[in-house]
Amino acid sequence: MTTSARGVDRTPAVLVLEDGRIFRGRSYGAVGATFGEAVFSTGMTGYQETLTDPSYHRQVVVMTAPHIGNTGINDEDMESRKIWVSGYVVRDPARVPSSWRSRRTLDDELAAQGVVGISGIDTRALTRHLRERGAMRVGIFSGDAVQDDAALLARVREAPEMAGADLSAEVATTEAYVVPAMGEKKFTVAAVDLGIKGMTPYRMAERGIEVHVLPATASVEDVYAVDPDGVFFSNGPGDPSTADHAVALMQAVLERGTPLFGICFGNQILGRALGFGTYKLKYGHRGINQPVQDRTTGKVEVTAHNHGFAVDAPLDTVSDTPYGRAEVSHVCLNDNVVEGLRLLDRPAFSVQYHPEAAAGPHDAAYLFDRFTSLMSTVPMEGQRA
Repeated sequence: MTTSARGVDRTPAVLVLEDGRIFRGRSYGAVGATFGEAVFSTGMTGYQETLTDPSYHRQVVVMTAPHIGNTGINDEDMESRKIWVSGYVVRDPARVPSSWRSRRTLDDELAAQGVVGISGIDTRALTRHLRERGAMRVGIFSGDAVQDDAALLARVREAPEMAGADLSAEVATTEAYVVPAMGEKKFTVAAVDLGIKGMTPYRMAERGIEVHVLPATASVEDVYAVDPDGVFFSNGPGDPSTADHAVALMQAVLERGTPLFGICFGNQILGRALGFGTYKLKYGHRGINQPVQDRTTGKVEVTAHNHGFAVDAPLDTVSDTPYGRAEVSHVCLNDNVVEGLRLLDRPAFSVQYHPEAAAGPHDAAYLFDRFTSLMSTVPMEGQRA
């Protein structure tokens, strides 16, 4: 990405998709050039949490809601240390924030962090194009970065694809840290950071869990050095087919029988650890209004999603794995994509979405309670043999 300071007046900007479709608008945020995978998010709110979700690393996010930026940016809702999206696409940016919590405008925050964006384009037409053609590489160009269309298209097609991308280590913490339990400490959890959002350990801390957040490169010895009652694998960016280290680490945890919970990328890692394949979705699930059924209870939840890959597991049969029987526990009601797995003979489960709900509905908060119940009922003796 290359950026430069923007002026007061809006600079013309161009969005170029790798299939040659072009949209013209005005710069938003930093002026310059950026590249990534074009994806769309259907959330009506929560843009600050979306921008700071590490799972969006190397993606250019198109907001389907037309009016963005009306609540500005505050200092409380950041899900990580920075904005991770590669670029940002909106139709009608707010001119003035109207929230008492706002500290600065979204436009200024994007510029300050060097995030190149574009506004004033038909995001509905762009979203329909991505639904029909699939997520693809894209470039946004403004200011001196604008060239003739053919040159811009050539630059987009030179950018790396998301398939085959190994990105977790680029967004994860490099040093372990601890999020203390709130109130009485009941459990200790080792959380493997593959791109974790800040609200996730907070939700566990609310339930009396002391969370030791470990780098994506953590070894099995690092995990068990904290004497965990449970192990958690977080969300994160990239192609799960590249995550061999995380898969091997999870298999070591499964061998020991320690209670295990994974979300999003962690669900894909569990799928691979059990012997299932993964595949790239045509355009993915992103937003805070995705319907999922918990097949263990029959309940339908409205959930927060951010994933472009999914687990390839049979929906209606119990599968034999090296760690016992496994089944699909959750499914997306829009397209029957696998949204959760659980082992029947060991204490392990995962979901493909975000139960921490930042931003999003709180329908899935019970999953953290399910994790604590699992740690309560599984005897510790022999787990770390």
